[in-house]
Amino acid sequence: MNICVLGLWHLGSVTSACLAELGHRVVGLDFDERRIASLNQGTAPVFEPGLEELLRRALASGTLRFSADAADAVPGAQVLWVACDTPVDEDGEPEPKSVIALVERVLPYLGADTLLLVSSQLPVGSVRRLQRQTAVGGCDRRVAYLAENLRLGSAVNDFLRPPRLVVGAGEAERGLLEALLHPLGAPIEWMSVESAEMTKHALNAFLAASVTFANEVARICESVGADAQQVERGLKSDPRIGPRAYLAPGTAFAGGTLAREVAFLNQAAREQAIATPLLASILPSNAAHRLWAQQALRALFENLSGITVAVWGLTYKPGTDTLRRSLAVELCDWLLEQGATIHVHDPVVGTLPQHWRGTVERFDSPLAAVRGAHALVLATAWPLYQTIGAAQLLHSAPHLAVLDGNRFLPDLAAARGLRYLAVGLPGKAP
Repeated sequence: MNICVLGLWHLGSVTSACLAELGHRVVGLDFDERRIASLNQGTAPVFEPGLEELLRRALASGTLRFSADAADAVPGAQVLWVACDTPVDEDGEPEPKSVIALVERVLPYLGADTLLLVSSQLPVGSVRRLQRQTAVGGCDRRVAYLAENLRLGSAVNDFLRPPRLVVGAGEAERGLLEALLHPLGAPIEWMSVESAEMTKHALNAFLAASVTFANEVARICESVGADAQQVERGLKSDPRIGPRAYLAPGTAFAGGTLAREVAFLNQAAREQAIATPLLASILPSNAAHRLWAQQALRALFENLSGITVAVWGLTYKPGTDTLRRSLAVELCDWLLEQGATIHVHDPVVGTLPQHWRGTVERFDSPLAAVRGAHALVLATAWPLYQTIGAAQLLHSAPHLAVLDGNRFLPDLAAARGLRYLAVGLPGKAP
């Protein structure tokens, strides 16, 4: 099948490479010519395990190419797959207008029978609005919505091995979509376009609510002598909840994915004058919990000026090199304001943010970053850090305080000479 994928950051580059891997003929379209040049050399715009291997294989086979020219990329496509990453502004609010603008830019090149398939994070109702905007000869354009669930760090596997697919489409579009998605071998949950859009919003909002619930319970646990991990185990052993529930106490959720969907639901509720106090509380609760490490450091040190803090991991999660919306970056910015000395290590980040130049020192090894530090914050759970033991840490920094929000290094809790703090650990409340 001939497919044009619009938008080539994380979502679009993964979608393009995986569709080509499945045997489709794919043209990736983006108006950033430097990005197109890099992609045509097999270089991904963002680090994602396995992605560049797929890109280079597909480019070599001729099933994939990239273009910055809509007149070249769009004609002949049976499907225009909208895979633009939806940006978030400085206040955490999603900005879907930029995605809509990109779609509008390619409308003149769409064939009358081209299916417009949207996977970008857009507010419910967006696909129908696009359908009306792209009507052909007075007839509605064929449109559909496919809810994506590609996690940074495991996106290739998420795309190629989905547990199920949520697709919003009319009866007339199902045949084409079945042929497009059949190679994935996943069951399809068919529903209306609006229901599929709402499913995506509701799923991520439910996960976000689960995270904030677990963290609020964990903060109470810290003060009353309970262990939040034991409470988590008790909850998950109840068959009404289950072992895979999103209830692990730890750091706040970061990145933009969950926050965007919560914001879309809150926006829809406001537009319809519907009171949603539960949904409205998710983002403020998470924002308060984002300060857990700062509060813990304040409790440990009366004055952070002159204190050396090592930070392990800068990316917002392991398996990616993106620093956008990273809690580690926020923490370092705050530490700079407090006058602390900051040592950082990350296995994939080689270049620090420009505004840290001359103030934050980067080290090539985790232990080198810890040397002489008063506190260590484990900010990103890279597996490399699990290879380092308490004796090595104490040799580099005697009497070290370790802040491990997600209990990624639980063996350190019993180590003599280390003070170990984690979210939901009894008696350790900041």
